[in-house]
Amino acid sequence: MIEKAQTPPNFGGVLNDVCHMLPLRVYYEDTDFSGIVYHANYLRFFERGRTEFIRALGVDQLALHREEGIAFAVRSIQVEFMRPALMDDIIEVETKAGEVRGPSLHLEQTIRRGEEVLTTAKVLVVCIRNGRPQRLPESLRTVLSRA
Repeated sequence: MIEKAQTPPNFGGVLNDVCHMLPLRVYYEDTDFSGIVYHANYLRFFERGRTEFIRALGVDQLALHREEGIAFAVRSIQVEFMRPALMDDIIEVETKAGEVRGPSLHLEQTIRRGEEVLTTAKVLVVCIRNGRPQRLPESLRTVLSRA
């Protein structure tokens, strides 16, 4: 049977006053043999959400690394799995900035299918330069304080 497929709106996501929302489709490659998203792939979805969140704030991570030698590394992540995402689902990754202190940025992320919460994560990201913690640049701190 041929039906019109669902197409997510904006693949770069949408930044509003509260959070960043990134729509994603679940592909066959994301699932295990039963058609359920393999648990480790949620980390990939969260990473995409964080990357697009930073991009939506106007931060070019590649330029930041090339020009200032700064990169971001996940220091810790706590994930809670509530419900499975399934093959061909349209999901949304919500990313909210939390506390910024020194080199650290706390983020809260949620993956939803419609209104249904599937997975949540609390993420601690650290700014690094030459493999060492580096205070977040003031320009980035300013942008994050508005997010």
